[in-house]
Amino acid sequence: MGRLFGTDGVRGVANADLTAELALGLSVAAAHVLAEAGTFEGHRPTAVVGRDPRASGEFLEAAVVAGLASAGVDVLRVGVLPTPAVAYLTGDLGADLGVMLSASHNAMPDNGIKFFARGGHKLADELEDRIEAVYEEHRTGAPWDRPTGAGVGRVSDYDEGFDKYVAHLLAVLPNRIDGLKVVLDEAHGAASRVSPEAFARAGAEVITIGADPDGLNINDGCGSTHLGLLKAAVGEHGADLGIAHDGDADRCLAVDGAGNEVDGDQILAVLALAMREAGTLRGDTVVATVMSNLGFKLAMEREGVQLVQTAVGDRYVLESMKAEGYALGGEQSGHVIVLDHATTGDGTLTGLMLAARVAATGRSLADLAGVMDRLPQVLINVPDVDKARVNTSMELAGAVAEAERELGATGRVLLRPSGTEPLVRVMVEAADIEQARSVAGRLADAVKSALG
Repeated sequence: MGRLFGTDGVRGVANADLTAELALGLSVAAAHVLAEAGTFEGHRPTAVVGRDPRASGEFLEAAVVAGLASAGVDVLRVGVLPTPAVAYLTGDLGADLGVMLSASHNAMPDNGIKFFARGGHKLADELEDRIEAVYEEHRTGAPWDRPTGAGVGRVSDYDEGFDKYVAHLLAVLPNRIDGLKVVLDEAHGAASRVSPEAFARAGAEVITIGADPDGLNINDGCGSTHLGLLKAAVGEHGADLGIAHDGDADRCLAVDGAGNEVDGDQILAVLALAMREAGTLRGDTVVATVMSNLGFKLAMEREGVQLVQTAVGDRYVLESMKAEGYALGGEQSGHVIVLDHATTGDGTLTGLMLAARVAATGRSLADLAGVMDRLPQVLINVPDVDKARVNTSMELAGAVAEAERELGATGRVLLRPSGTEPLVRVMVEAADIEQARSVAGRLADAVKSALG
């Protein structure tokens, strides 16, 4: 069996790759690994379980809850809430673990399981490996240690989660956003109620799109992966800015008043300067991944902000932040972590803080985001290849070396296997967009040839 956990939990096509049986078994295994220390001195372990609105989340939630309760864990179902809300509630309620059912920005047929440890933190590789090992041991015949009678877990709905999370968001906002007109694209996802409520309570005039989930329309032509509708709505309503989330609202992208995209690098740059001004950017340092635009690095150097870069994945950004005590980090894709207020990327919090900076300075988002110039960057996804051989293929290594010689010091190349999808991502930056496109196209062909 290959490794079940990717860069963001266990993910696959619901009821094909990710079955009810797998969800139940993984939940029992997670209970044994994450809640084992919670059973001492009569303490009953507790889990917080939430989901996004996907239709498959209904049966997968039932499987997860059954698995946890059968392992003696009391379950608090919080219903449809964003991933960062489940993480926050796991910590706030002192739960032993949290579970979020979502495939984030993926299309509706997919779903996923994300586990959180005590405090609402994503799992280290070692914990994921232990869960997989326990799951596989029992899948192949070893019996579970099953409680009976009063030892089984109890299941209840925790309806206070919505208001508790919104109150948290408002409590940590540096200033109100009265007077701003904001368009919110909720991707028909988990933040369809939370985000409009939070922005309205913070003082904004709110226009929503993509906020009518029916279980089938999540991420369908809307949200952070499809910004066309948001750009049009910002122009139509004369809004100051637009905010787009993905299906589980752990990421945020933005659109300025002129309809221009503001990506995660630009959002990080704006927030880094705001937090340094407020004295909350510890070490005057921001953490980002190797996928960040070279223009972001140059802007931070110019502004006197240190940049630490990690492997791709917000979990690696978070690990670096926790290890060194940094306060801000994120990804170009819009995963932004403000560690003083969240244990994972929080799209609603990020959008609120971005709007708060606009309101506090009186400057437009376009003006604020102009702190950095994005170098032309081309990203090509190459599907249906053996992504496991990206770093071992000599043929591909030769193609990369040739591309790097051509680009010289004015650009860079990055190839990486997707952690959640069966494809390889080819990224090329160059001073000239046509050169970037040409080099990226040749590298994509090389990936197909070498790994196809």
